[in-house]
Amino acid sequence: MQTSARNQLSGTITSVQLGAVMAEVTVEVSGVPVVAAITKGSAERLGLAEGKSVSAIIKATDVMIGIE
Repeated sequence: MQTSARNQLSGTITSVQLGAVMAEVTVEVSGVPVVAAITKGSAERLGLAEGKSVSAIIKATDVMIGIE
């Protein structure tokens, strides 16, 4: 797989919740859940299922920073 995105987190799917149009996919990365909202069609096309190893790819322009 080649991509221009630099923020790639490897993990394992822990949950796939399919809705009418969208899917919520939870990926565990080093014990931390990362949640993606993608189309149901994409989730089905990729064969996403619990236990599958995947990469969460995050565009740098869409990463938020928080402080306390």
